[in-house]
Amino acid sequence: MSNKGLHKDIENWAVLLGGGMSLLVICNIVLLVVVCLLISGCGTSRKVERMQERQMRAEIGMVEEMPDRAGNDGEKISPRTSFGRNDNKGMPGQAGHDGRGDNAVRDTTLVTSDEGPIIMNAVRDEDGNMVATDVLEAASVTARFRNVAERGGKVNIEFAVTVPQDMMDPQWQLRFYPRMYVLEDTLGLDPVLITGQEYRNEQMRGYRRYEKFLRSIVTDSMEFVNMRLLEIFIERNIPALYAFRTDSTFVSDAEFASAFGVTEQQAIEHYTNRLAKSANERRKARKEERFRQYVKVPIEQGFRLDTVMREINGDFRYVYSHTLASRPRLRKVDVVLSGEIYQEDVKIYDIPECEPLTYYISSLSAFVDGTERYMTKVIERKVSANTACYVEFEHDRYEVDESLGYNRDEIGRIKDNLAALIDHDEFEMDSIVVTASSSPEGTVAYNTRLTQRRSEAVAEYFRRFIDEYRDSVKADEGFAVDMTGDPRSEPGMTGEGIRFIARNDAENWRMLDVLVAEDTVMSYEDKIAYINACELDDLDEREEVLQNLGCYRHLREKVYPRLRTVKFDFYLHRKDMQKDTVHTTVIDSTYMAGVQAIRDRDYETAVTLLRPYQDYNAAVAFCALDYNASALAILERLHRTDQVNYMLAIVYSRLGEIEKAVRCYEEACRQNPGFVHRGNLDPEISRLSVFR
Repeated sequence: MSNKGLHKDIENWAVLLGGGMSLLVICNIVLLVVVCLLISGCGTSRKVERMQERQMRAEIGMVEEMPDRAGNDGEKISPRTSFGRNDNKGMPGQAGHDGRGDNAVRDTTLVTSDEGPIIMNAVRDEDGNMVATDVLEAASVTARFRNVAERGGKVNIEFAVTVPQDMMDPQWQLRFYPRMYVLEDTLGLDPVLITGQEYRNEQMRGYRRYEKFLRSIVTDSMEFVNMRLLEIFIERNIPALYAFRTDSTFVSDAEFASAFGVTEQQAIEHYTNRLAKSANERRKARKEERFRQYVKVPIEQGFRLDTVMREINGDFRYVYSHTLASRPRLRKVDVVLSGEIYQEDVKIYDIPECEPLTYYISSLSAFVDGTERYMTKVIERKVSANTACYVEFEHDRYEVDESLGYNRDEIGRIKDNLAALIDHDEFEMDSIVVTASSSPEGTVAYNTRLTQRRSEAVAEYFRRFIDEYRDSVKADEGFAVDMTGDPRSEPGMTGEGIRFIARNDAENWRMLDVLVAEDTVMSYEDKIAYINACELDDLDEREEVLQNLGCYRHLREKVYPRLRTVKFDFYLHRKDMQKDTVHTTVIDSTYMAGVQAIRDRDYETAVTLLRPYQDYNAAVAFCALDYNASALAILERLHRTDQVNYMLAIVYSRLGEIEKAVRCYEEACRQNPGFVHRGNLDPEISRLSVFR
């Protein structure tokens, strides 16, 4: 009986005093209640003290190794049975089943020893003789570690929580907090709650009291209006208003006030019970306070399990499963469990932390072949690079003006490119081709002369820039003096000899075709008209046709400016390289990135990078993501090394081809005896041992 339940009974019995019960009876009842309270409190205190003395705690263990009284026993050492022969044939027995698979007679027999007679259990053997048997209690073996497989970047951690019966009580709630240690991190898993029936009853009693309080709050303010008095008042004093009683016509508050000299709201407030309304508002304001008062221990959310134990007649067991995302360098995971016991809202016991369970992660990333892969690369002595910029010019002018439009930003970008190429340690510039282009406005002859002058002006502009840049580099690095006193240049300075070649692309119709095709403003009809105009071979006639199109203004203002570009082509050669081409081998960076992705357990990336290679590491990546068909297609083509055979054993096992899996595993162990131990650690391989 809970304390709160007893207090409630006292309140009920006290009410009976006014019903005629004698004072003596009431005193006896109260005395009995006090004694029950003391007994209950003392019982709980002694129970907690015993738990503290024994440091009682819950345990966690591997799922199949947790004994289950329902019949699913874990791994146990077989019971040892001692047999003794006697000659008491014909001793009366009782038919039964001995649990060994055959019907036998179970009884007791007398066995004589040096210390005197011993009464032992007995069964009848195959000859019909009674044989003494003493079954020793089975010793349960619980491992504290396990090997679990990591597949698809996930690891499933499963353990069973066992709570002794002595730790449970109807008035208590046990709160267990499993934690997982992963590398340097500590992960708090969802708690598990075991709630006694009386504890839950007290929780629900608090909720019911709070719900009763909520029902006492009036939600409709019209309930505080004395409608009968309001109706009588209107009937006696404002008969015209009373006539609206059965009229469904809508009357606004303004019309109401103009007709009767008082608003509808004022009339309602006059006949409102203000005291009752104020009391109701106070109840609304105290909702949170009442909730804390009535519901001392709310039923929380976010728990893995919250079970109510109605009858505590044995140990409690719960299988807990958690899926963990794999991480680089993840080799093992430790799981521990601690907790607390609450009675009402008071913590009465801290459950000590249990011994940890250790899960060793078996990952296919360990099978990756880290051998560096090389590829042949052809190195050319001469290389080229190009870029384009938009340099604006005044109408019919060709001089470079940095202050015009966005010229300063565009020219600055080209200067940065030139400076980087001049300072490059591997390359040296030979020549720069400058090509200016224009829009189709004007004649072809005129545009040709104009663009040629513009390209020459730009080439001269950047030739001067290179000279100035080299002079500034020399000034920053200083100069050396030889033994004769003559200054000499520092080694590594590039000489002159960069040739500028000015070219022109008078009317860039190729680029115009692309821009028109991508334009989202021009209509389909406009684009068809443009295509028809472009069929003319004479470029000047083509431009005249375009001028008559409705979209010509859009072309001239929005499209044509993008054609006025200056393109730079940089031609370089590698320093200290005499041959035109050199063949060399370099590490295949893409392949090695895929190998590293396997090591980092990033299998999606590994498959993406290694798929084109169709080799052993690609098969490992496929297998890690459970793409078994793809992995098998690769592995069956490879030379049967020990690792290939082991991977084939895994794939065949997953596909249900057990016989092939066993053969491949045996061959892998023959080639590499170390795989015998490895197979015992791999859950997918260890289960094949029963077929060997």
